[in-house]
Amino acid sequence: MDINEKVAEVFDNIKDRPYSESDIEEVVQNANDILSKVTGALTRFKEDISGMISLVKDYKNGSYREVPTKTIVAVVGALLYVLAPIDLIPDFIPVVGQLDDAAVVGLCLKLVDADIQKYLAWKKSQQTS
Repeated sequence: MDINEKVAEVFDNIKDRPYSESDIEEVVQNANDILSKVTGALTRFKEDISGMISLVKDYKNGSYREVPTKTIVAVVGALLYVLAPIDLIPDFIPVVGQLDDAAVVGLCLKLVDADIQKYLAWKKSQQTS
């Protein structure tokens, strides 16, 4: 099994598992830690990850609920994967340590991008109101 197949399998497990309020809380409480891991291969996803964290925060506080549950599950799962110290390729390995994290985030974005873009448009409209 190559790395792409393994990442797809990991992401399938993430998106198919039920989320809990504690998962959402973990993302919110560890947002700065997640953002601090955005280096190397994840750098290209910095804005996307910030948007994903913002979505989770607004979902948690109830200000934005116009998002399918499957999207919240996928986003929370991908962010928790980035946060996890142990994954397919350990983050401490220079250069390649974040390739699996980037692949999981990229796959998540591919699947839920329309919902995230809708959220970001809503967020922007709130800032101009």
